[in-house]
Amino acid sequence: MAAQEKGTILIVDDEPNALKVLAAILGEEGYRVVTAGSVEAALPRFKETDFDAVITDMKMPGLSGMDLFGILAREHPEIPVVFLTAYGTVESAVEAMTRGAFYYFIKPPDYLNLKGILSRAVEQRRLKRELSELKKRLATEAREFRLIGSHPEIRKILDIVDSVRDSESSVLICGETGTGKEMIARSLHCGGVWAKKPFVAVNCAAIPRELIESELFGYEKGAFTGASARRIGRVEQAAGGTLFLDEIGELDMSVQAKLLRVLQEKEIERLGSNEKISVHFRLVSSTNRDLPTEIKKGHFRQDLYYRLNVVQITVPPLRERRQDIPLLVAEFLKEFCAREGKVLSISDEAMDILQSYSWPGNIRQLRNVVERAVVLVRGHEIGPRAFPEDIIPVDDNQPVLGTVKTMRERELAAVKEALARCAGNKSEAARSLGISRKALYKRLNDFGLS
Repeated sequence: MAAQEKGTILIVDDEPNALKVLAAILGEEGYRVVTAGSVEAALPRFKETDFDAVITDMKMPGLSGMDLFGILAREHPEIPVVFLTAYGTVESAVEAMTRGAFYYFIKPPDYLNLKGILSRAVEQRRLKRELSELKKRLATEAREFRLIGSHPEIRKILDIVDSVRDSESSVLICGETGTGKEMIARSLHCGGVWAKKPFVAVNCAAIPRELIESELFGYEKGAFTGASARRIGRVEQAAGGTLFLDEIGELDMSVQAKLLRVLQEKEIERLGSNEKISVHFRLVSSTNRDLPTEIKKGHFRQDLYYRLNVVQITVPPLRERRQDIPLLVAEFLKEFCAREGKVLSISDEAMDILQSYSWPGNIRQLRNVVERAVVLVRGHEIGPRAFPEDIIPVDDNQPVLGTVKTMRERELAAVKEALARCAGNKSEAARSLGISRKALYKRLNDFGLS
């Protein structure tokens, strides 16, 4: 491994022979080594080099190793410090370790042990550096609203978003709850000519029916009991920008008629006023309902549907694009690990469970499950135990009253049932379980069924 890949170490010691010997040993180990004969000589080096670890003598003429440690604790707290001294005492070792030193050696050190400790120190430094860089990247990307996925339908959506990003045409986004419809709406708004203009989102399902009209179109003082002052509505707030009507299928027919007039005439009237106010905005809507069916039932206006549905984007549910789950999990892991200050990976078994589950709550549910796992897990790997029980496969046909089945028992039962249903055809069984053929073979081997 190249020296710069192994790590860069600063050794501070007033004994030239000690410097020479240790620098040679660590150099042979693959480290890039910088030496200094005193703390005063070492300090300027930190302006030139981002060290992965510092090894320092304790007693030296002028500033001591403990003085250097104090300076680094204030200015470079992320650099691990290893003490090396010929005048070691229990008190000095305890003081160094309680103040946060990485390790404390008495000269001459056990060089094999020293190399092991140094390797751990450098690894810890790198993990902290990666976390820091990840936090910066996430902060930068927080407003980019990236769509994640390689499924053909997601690539098709990305193409549509790129094509209509700068357009004034109305866009209707259809899909189940939790599939990321608002993120697509924000992605349409950001990155193009609309980016610096208002983005006003209204969740039509969350506003009481009797309040939705005043919320959308605003009102004048005295328009109704309790209207003590003029209020600008959401449509007017979106002037010049994007109005996003989330779950538009929940709007009352009377409000649909008024919204249609606004879209046709580009004008609004606040409640309690006859004054017409010109508004210009791009409308993006979303729904989890089948609007053509709602039209047939008389619950949605056909003319409004045609106005909304100039460009339609249909978002597939997560269960129909399982290949994207590892990408989404990796992204959520990065986000929540950065927030929690952790470095975690996910086991193959845990990933198989995530890819097997049906995800009725779609991406929102997956994101919550990953966040929960990151928060709860101790150690460095997320396993099945970190998941809520309701996503673990269960054999509903064989309930065992008074006992709790282990996850292994549940998996074994599910695999046996799938094989039985598919007459032993492993490819079909894997598909019915929602896992890869390779994952099925791994389970068969684990369960002794191969």
